[in-house]
Amino acid sequence: MHILVTNDDGVHAPGLSALVQAVRPLGEVTVLAPDRNWSASGHVKTLDRPLRVKETELADGTPAYACDGAPSDCVALPLLGIFPYAIDLVLSGINPNANLGHDVTYSGTVTAAMEAVIGGVPGIAISLDSPVGLRGVPDFRAAAGTARQVTALVIRNGLPEGVLLNVNVPYGPPEQVKGFQLTRQGMRVYRDQLEKRLDPRGRAYFWIGGEAPTGVEEDGTDIGALAAGYVSVTPLHLDLTAHDSSAHFQTWNWQEE
Repeated sequence: MHILVTNDDGVHAPGLSALVQAVRPLGEVTVLAPDRNWSASGHVKTLDRPLRVKETELADGTPAYACDGAPSDCVALPLLGIFPYAIDLVLSGINPNANLGHDVTYSGTVTAAMEAVIGGVPGIAISLDSPVGLRGVPDFRAAAGTARQVTALVIRNGLPEGVLLNVNVPYGPPEQVKGFQLTRQGMRVYRDQLEKRLDPRGRAYFWIGGEAPTGVEEDGTDIGALAAGYVSVTPLHLDLTAHDSSAHFQTWNWQEE
């Protein structure tokens, strides 16, 4: 079992190191991650410039590779053969903040796992619901243990074709995690605000700010599971077709000019 580990926070992020240590007993682990932070980058693929990969190492001395591309690039390159051995599974994380509801469209963590699915390889995204305003390195123990457990289950049982898992872990010591819930995407509530400022030369620029997002704590959703102290496991696929809306559009006269 050849496991590729990546993230969107950069190759030297502590969450990535925690993930590598957690899953190392499960197979051969290769690390390729961005050389800088790509949080909230969405699903990016670099096509208009060369991509460069260099050797580095994690804080514990684990050999790793850093790429100057996006998280999706860090998955696409191995799947296309940059390494001599094929990739069997892609793990992305551990992100220090939750990726819930519509976050998955912004998240480099989740879209790296999406890139794995596009390449025909199972993908798992792991995120930790750290408290807003937390200072210092988060406690990744619960998320690391969860990642190892979910990865072992995926290795044993496989994933349906075209499906990835978006895993979110409540913050706190491992013994406080109540268990697992299989969930659907919840309703994220964003409070973005536009700030207009002037640079030293008097030219306007814009900053998207505002309070941290919250969510509707509904039973059966990823947001509700986290709020109740459970690990949220949400199966996702890339078919964004609004199948339930097909009947509505079939009533339209598509021949009108």
